[in-house]
Amino acid sequence: MRKIAVFLVGTALLGNAPAPPPEPAKPASAATIAAQHAQAAALPAEDGRDAAFAARGFVATREDPLIKTSDGRTVWNLGAYDFVAGAAPATVNPSLWRHIGMLRRNGLFKVADGVWQVRGFDVSNMTVIADATGWIVIDPLTNRETGAAALALVNASLGQRPVTAVIYSHSHADHFGGARGVTSDADVAARKVTIIAPAHFIDEAASENVMAGGAMGRRANYQFGAGLVPRRAFRFGR
Repeated sequence: MRKIAVFLVGTALLGNAPAPPPEPAKPASAATIAAQHAQAAALPAEDGRDAAFAARGFVATREDPLIKTSDGRTVWNLGAYDFVAGAAPATVNPSLWRHIGMLRRNGLFKVADGVWQVRGFDVSNMTVIADATGWIVIDPLTNRETGAAALALVNASLGQRPVTAVIYSHSHADHFGGARGVTSDADVAARKVTIIAPAHFIDEAASENVMAGGAMGRRANYQFGAGLVPRRAFRFGR
């Protein structure tokens, strides 16, 4: 019953503070341009290794870049950063520009024999392991829709298998919130799917996502730039 409670209660703890309204685009100041040039000069020479690592093991990705809710609301756009190519504009740190150029690669990747990851479908990655009877899913992303989209890609690319276990590596919401996208309350209750979580998972998840949820949501809005809209306007000031 404890495992069932971890699933039913744990996945109900998610809540995000509303994002602030987007800021209008502004050109880079002279100080910013100088700082970006200094940062670019300090970066090591590009040797292609990181790009090769980011592409290694690629299997497939979705044809439709938009992952939506049942009522049509977009929860994730795989193509949001497709404009990130070439040299960094003056308004963006060149190391950050390079970093998102790597991270925007999305889809299913083979990690090792019997182990794959779905990357770029959320702020975290979902790992799947093939066992004798089905898929073991590790960290089913943040919400039902992205978790379901990731699992659908796995099944379409590697062959349909049932999910037999779901593992939460820790209590951050992006590592368990999408559990209902890869399994169901009924299958967990019927013990068709085993839920495995760290000790004190519910206490830690409640502490972080409920009691501290408001403050953490506000921090996340600034940390992850929730009020910033990805767009080519970043190139203003070049």
